[in-house]
Amino acid sequence: MDRRKIIYYSDELNDEFSSAQIKTKRIDGDYKYDRSSLFYPIIRFFWYRIAATPLAFLYTKLKFHHKTVNRGLLKPFRKEAFFMYGNHTQAIGDPLIPNMLAFPKDVYFIVHANNVSMPVLGRINPYLGAIPLPDNLQAYRNYTAYLKKQVDDKNCVVIYPEAHIWPYYTGIRSFPEGSFAYPVNFGCPVFCFTNTYQKRRHSKKPRIVTYIDGPFYPDKTLTQKAAAKKLRDEVYGKMCARAENSNVTVIEYVKKES
Repeated sequence: MDRRKIIYYSDELNDEFSSAQIKTKRIDGDYKYDRSSLFYPIIRFFWYRIAATPLAFLYTKLKFHHKTVNRGLLKPFRKEAFFMYGNHTQAIGDPLIPNMLAFPKDVYFIVHANNVSMPVLGRINPYLGAIPLPDNLQAYRNYTAYLKKQVDDKNCVVIYPEAHIWPYYTGIRSFPEGSFAYPVNFGCPVFCFTNTYQKRRHSKKPRIVTYIDGPFYPDKTLTQKAAAKKLRDEVYGKMCARAENSNVTVIEYVKKES
C-alpha cells in the first residue's frame, strides 16, 4: 500500500510547512551581528567545530546516508569567498549539509529571524553562522557590514532562496532574484547544491544525494538587477535539471483547486 503523505498547498512562494512554532524577535539596530571579542574565537570554535561539525557528519551519514557529487568543484575556492544556493527541504539537515560540502571553509547562513529567536538555540545559532535578515534600515547597515566581513574573511555564505521549508520536496520551487544581488554587489562566484532523494537498496528510507554545480559569475556588463536575474536563472535551471535525479516520493505536494 502506498503510504506517502499528501500535503496540499496554495502558494508555492509563501506556504510554509515547518512544524516549529516560534515567537519571532524583531531584528533592529540593537541586534548584534558582529560578536567579535576576545572570547569569540573560542566560543565559535567550540560550537562550530567541536559540537556542530561532528554532529553534521553523523546526522547526515546515519539518517540520510548522505552522498555528495562534484564536491571537487569547491576545492579551488578554499581561499576565496563564495555564495552557495540550495533547495530547502529539511529543518535539521539544511543547516548541517552545507558544512559538509564546504569543509574546511567556515560557513555562514542568511536566515529568517526565527533561527535566532528560539529560547536556547537562538543564542547559539549566531556562533554557528546564522545571519538573520534585518527589519529596519539601521539593522540593514549592520547586516551588510557583517556580510562584507564574511566576504573579506574568505568564507562561504549559504542562502536558501525558496525561503520556506517543504520537507522532502523533490522539485525546485520558483524563487525571485533578490538574494542574488549579494554576489553581484560583492563580486563573488556562486555555486548551487541540489539535495535529491534517491532509493536505497536495503531500506525504504531514501538517501540524500547532493549535486554541486558552478561556479557561476556575475555578469559585469549588465546592470545589478539584470546580473542578479541572470545568476538566478542559471542557478534555477541547473537545480531543476539536478532535481530530476530524485526517484523517491516521501511526501506528495498537491496544489489546491481554486
